[in-house]
Amino acid sequence: PPRPQPATEKPKVSFGKGETMGSVYQAEPIPAEARDAIDALLASGDLFRYTAPADAPVARLEAAFADFMGVPYALAVSSCSAALFLSLKAVGLAPGTRVVIPAFTFAAVPSAVVHAGCTPVLVEVGDSLRLNLADFEAKLTPDVGAVLISHMRGHTSDMDAIMALAGARGIPVIEDAAHSLGTEWHGRKIGTIGKVGAFSFQSYKLVNGGEGGMLITDDPDIIARAVIMSGAYEHNWKKHPLLGADFDRWQNRLPLYNLRMNNLSAAVILPQLAEIPRRVRDGRANHDYVAARLNASPWLAVPPPLAPETRAPDSIQFRLVDFTDAEAEAFAAECARMGGEVSVFGRSADNARAFWNWRFLGDLPELPQTRAMLMRTCDARLPARLPRAELDRIAGVCLAAAEAVKAPARAYGT
Repeated sequence: PPRPQPATEKPKVSFGKGETMGSVYQAEPIPAEARDAIDALLASGDLFRYTAPADAPVARLEAAFADFMGVPYALAVSSCSAALFLSLKAVGLAPGTRVVIPAFTFAAVPSAVVHAGCTPVLVEVGDSLRLNLADFEAKLTPDVGAVLISHMRGHTSDMDAIMALAGARGIPVIEDAAHSLGTEWHGRKIGTIGKVGAFSFQSYKLVNGGEGGMLITDDPDIIARAVIMSGAYEHNWKKHPLLGADFDRWQNRLPLYNLRMNNLSAAVILPQLAEIPRRVRDGRANHDYVAARLNASPWLAVPPPLAPETRAPDSIQFRLVDFTDAEAEAFAAECARMGGEVSVFGRSADNARAFWNWRFLGDLPELPQTRAMLMRTCDARLPARLPRAELDRIAGVCLAAAEAVKAPARAYGT
């Protein structure tokens, strides 16, 4: 095999049909049913969810999603961040309340806590990419008012332990399931275990609405508060079925944040719900295939699922084993040289998943376990639509990069 090319050259790795590894950011085509619905909406001009007296596309989406998740209530909003913010407001947290979150999550999660007038408390996350339960328990102090657990990149922390520890203290648990639509814990759908669940329809998620989110709960008071604060002004809340008296007590007593979803977004999302089982099946098969190839290397390790967890991944994360800082940098550079869309969380400039970049929080705690994990954990997208040849190419880039760094003489025949 040839030696590495100079760093100024960046050849693209072909996947066939002219695609490159950058195609992992391309979504599946939107179903024709959605396009027909959009044409009808454009012809009518009826884009606002509350114009029609009933059966608007957003209302139909909420009903279908609630049915899919097996819960009584769902509220479609502008983003998962909006759903998390409304969840924190709807559970009734007082200003300044401390909210426990994992230190490995996306910056939108601590941001939602800040927007809700609360204070994030960051908990260590280990090499398994899951919450450190000892640190979690230690930080459940009497002034903590809620737990916001992110199932980051679809890795489910021990929900049995989390619910038991929080429940013993009477602390509500909110699930950030942005990456976990279709994941199950003991056969129960993630997002239905805590008091509230929040989901994302951003383009890189399992269901692609460009943007959009969903809040689910079985609590009528929480959904009533969330609906009004989302922007159901005057008596538009009457267009949400199954509720009545719970709204009356909050009419004109809550601020409006105007975080509604519009009918166009709902029309794009709704027909994709039927695709979820197939996307979950294919995404899991893709992940497990690539994981098996990467785990064959002595230098790469993919975290296994926990026993109660049935995952629905659309990406893969793996740890660099026994790498120095310089070797981790070289691995990322080698992946990039070969056209690979692979990043090391802690070594990607301004990565919004690295807690030290959340400088809007002010003084940040020392979290050595999370920092060490982020400095050695890699991230790559694996959409459900990828065929086997593309999976082989992605795995091949990662394996070749590790070989080039850890065994250069063997990798390049010198």
